[in-house]
Amino acid sequence: MDVRALVFDVFGTVVDWRTGVAREVRRLLPGVDDAGALADAWRGRYTPSMDRVRRGELPWTSLDDLHRASLDALLPEFGVPDAPEAVRAELVLAWHRLDPWPDSVAGLTRLKARHVIASLSNGNVALLVDMAKHGGLPWDTVLSAELFGHYKPDAEVYDGAARLLGLPPERVLMVAAHLDDLAAARARGLRTAYVHRPHERGPDAAPPPPEAPEADLSVASLTDLAAHLGA
Repeated sequence: MDVRALVFDVFGTVVDWRTGVAREVRRLLPGVDDAGALADAWRGRYTPSMDRVRRGELPWTSLDDLHRASLDALLPEFGVPDAPEAVRAELVLAWHRLDPWPDSVAGLTRLKARHVIASLSNGNVALLVDMAKHGGLPWDTVLSAELFGHYKPDAEVYDGAARLLGLPPERVLMVAAHLDDLAAARARGLRTAYVHRPHERGPDAAPPPPEAPEADLSVASLTDLAAHLGA
């Protein structure tokens, strides 16, 4: 493929959100019986919270603030309604400290040698910068939904990424582990690569499909993607 830049979904595609969030729940809320369940429930509020912004029910609100509102709503359900402010604030920062999948840094480093690489995430800029510093993610630049005032899968995010990179959409490859993200990018003219992340949602979740026939590429890892692109 004649692509110049690769843009990456981050949560689930590049980093392991569930393990990292559950780890911080266990550390900060030892009274919670099932840290994984709280992590899953928190992630379950991710899209509905952004949809409220998308529908105009909320003004533009950063993902950090949406995460905080979702956490405050969940804590009573998990038996910790009186968690102190400092604990709540620190838990929100768990999303800033997620670890990369084992192949992510090596794959990104190889891809960077031949392409521009950037995040294209619903995470806010500060979150993505902290995450890159924590995990050694070698982005050329950090692109965030925050820059466009829209959350994926709104068209403005994909159009804006190509515009800021100075490229026609067909020279930008969207890389994601989520079919809806790839479908939205493809509708705006971007090329697409699907990454199979079977462990994203934990051992008890239904596994995602191993391939995405609609995508230009389906790969098992970011190092696999680098090999496919000759990096």
